[in-house]
Amino acid sequence: MSDTAIKPSQDSAAPMNDNSDTILLLVEDSPTLVHLYRAYLDKEPWHVVHAETGKEALELLRTLLPQVMVLDLKLPDMDGLDILRRVVEDKIPCSVVVVTGHGSVHVAVEAMRCGAFDFIEKPCSADRLRYTLRNALKMRRLETIVDDLEVRRQYCGFIGSSLPMQAIYRIIDNVAGSKATVFITGESGTGKEVCAEAIHRQSPRNDKPFITLNCAAIPKDLLESELFGHVKGAFTGAYADRQGVAAQANGGTLFLDEICEMDLAIQSKLLRFVQTGAFQKVGGNRLESVDVRLICATNRDPLKEVEGGRFREDLYYRLHVIPIQLPPLREREDDVMTIAQHFLAVFSLEEGRHFTGFAPETEARFHVYPWPGNVRQLQNVIRNIVVLHQGELVTPEMLPPPLDRTISASAAGTSTSQTQEIRASATMASIRPLWLEEKEIIERALALCEGNIPKTAALLEISPSTIYRKRLSWQESKSTDEGDLCRR
Repeated sequence: MSDTAIKPSQDSAAPMNDNSDTILLLVEDSPTLVHLYRAYLDKEPWHVVHAETGKEALELLRTLLPQVMVLDLKLPDMDGLDILRRVVEDKIPCSVVVVTGHGSVHVAVEAMRCGAFDFIEKPCSADRLRYTLRNALKMRRLETIVDDLEVRRQYCGFIGSSLPMQAIYRIIDNVAGSKATVFITGESGTGKEVCAEAIHRQSPRNDKPFITLNCAAIPKDLLESELFGHVKGAFTGAYADRQGVAAQANGGTLFLDEICEMDLAIQSKLLRFVQTGAFQKVGGNRLESVDVRLICATNRDPLKEVEGGRFREDLYYRLHVIPIQLPPLREREDDVMTIAQHFLAVFSLEEGRHFTGFAPETEARFHVYPWPGNVRQLQNVIRNIVVLHQGELVTPEMLPPPLDRTISASAAGTSTSQTQEIRASATMASIRPLWLEEKEIIERALALCEGNIPKTAALLEISPSTIYRKRLSWQESKSTDEGDLCRR
């Protein structure tokens, strides 16, 4: 890039609004038009950067990553369409508005076919230019929201892009920076410890210890010592002073798993620790204070434990500040196959196998199976298959119990036609009602657009009134179903 090109770029890059982070790349070789366009955009809160040649434009696309580009098709060193094609081929996240004085229907169609957002002929008015650029930026932001879905297919140890998991990811993002206690509930195998680690990793404490204590794995006589430590001679076998997990987690995060298994006598001491941040070692007489962020988890219903007198009510309300309910795998839409494919690739690499995917019949069975053990059960099933079998596709014959039941029935004496019927039934079971697929698509888009219905409608290329109407019909259908249930 020449020195003369650098100077106009620096001058024009001066922000029109110090709060703006939007960069607009203006690719135009006419100084008169550059001055005119900058006057048109003078009151817009954008950083306007100028390039005179195609070479300069390509360099600025790589270094500045502008959100939108105004592109002249007739440049001194190359055709503007070549730049447009490069943006598309390299997947550069930039909306392109083509402006040319050599316009024709053919050129406009070719530019749009190559990926341009819009096409404007010279001379253009200030209103036309501003309106088009605002729309291009709006579309770029919507595309960024969609791109976020791909990023969130995996998140801090979680795998899955379903709507329930997108909600969990957002909660973790929001609570990570706080010191508030988090109470995670969910069925066994849903990833409660993964959730706790994700909160720690996303928090300002991520360079400090993350300490886990499984309250169900420690005998109740030793749990207080594990939690707060003990001094030498406190009990038989206490041959030296020992730190508990509360002290080990100082400055970081303490995760108490299966907290509803904790004995009531220890619960009272944990309550005092939660209230004051101070504790005494077993056998000690000195108060010690620590700074820990507390996260708890259980696979039970904590309120039922309170009602049954097995969990202190005052401790429950101290800990239940930010609840997170992890969804079971059967409610996570298509995450089952995403997770299964991930484990298949990992375990195949570990075991030296060559599995690449799943037969359609296997996928159908995975979709209809309820997975009572959730992700942990799915992980064990895939590990079993990879260790015991060879091949490229996972077939139904490879499935361990209880997923092999229909295959076992056919092996016990069913005919070939009966076996085909069983497999066809499994495949048919994976077909879902169209309205349900439509509902999940719309709800996922709404979640990504943070409930903004006009944005969601623009992204889905439907009318906002369609979304309002469909949501109303779903609510009415739900109310009807609940009313029928009550009458029964």
